[in-house]
Amino acid sequence: MAARIEHLVTSGQFSLDGGTWDVDNNVWIVGDDHEVIVIDAAHDADAIATAVGDRRLTAIVCTHAHNDHIDAAPALAARTGAPILLHGDDLPLWKQTHPDRDPDATLTDGQVLAVAGIELTVLHTPGHAPGAVCLYVQGLGTVFTGDTLFNGGPGATGRSYSHFPTIIDSIRDRLLALPAGTKVLTGHGDSTTIGAEAPSLEDWIARGH
Repeated sequence: MAARIEHLVTSGQFSLDGGTWDVDNNVWIVGDDHEVIVIDAAHDADAIATAVGDRRLTAIVCTHAHNDHIDAAPALAARTGAPILLHGDDLPLWKQTHPDRDPDATLTDGQVLAVAGIELTVLHTPGHAPGAVCLYVQGLGTVFTGDTLFNGGPGATGRSYSHFPTIIDSIRDRLLALPAGTKVLTGHGDSTTIGAEAPSLEDWIARGH
């Protein structure tokens, strides 16, 4: 059975800098009938565990450590024994949500995660958060962008630990360098492609978000 991508939407709240917002998050499951990786264990460990089923969960990968992307990670790890992986630059954000439970391993730029015969390459793409990463799966023509790139523009940079010029650099240098046909699977909302977003880069720079 070839590797495939499964999609789950979970609902909860995002909290930072004293504000709280209701959000829907995309949870992505990559693998086959035997083993999978979960990208962003958001809000509902039970729903994610049900989607994984009896398959082996080899890793819980966090695109960044805003609470809405990691709140269910420790519970899912406890249920499955899977390690939680996070870029080290996002540890301060992680500690805001999980002060007593560290991630199990650190993601690094260029690292390759293997599951079900395919490879996910870690791209460090700071800006939305210092340790934000995207995961490029050349074999599936897909990049998982978390909150770095959405259908319609960059992730938000108006709150703590974020920086607009940095996210623009990450998008320009790391993501728009990918093939135009690459499907962009985001942390919230609808999917898009690199080719659909690339022409708008200068517009985003001009508007400042």
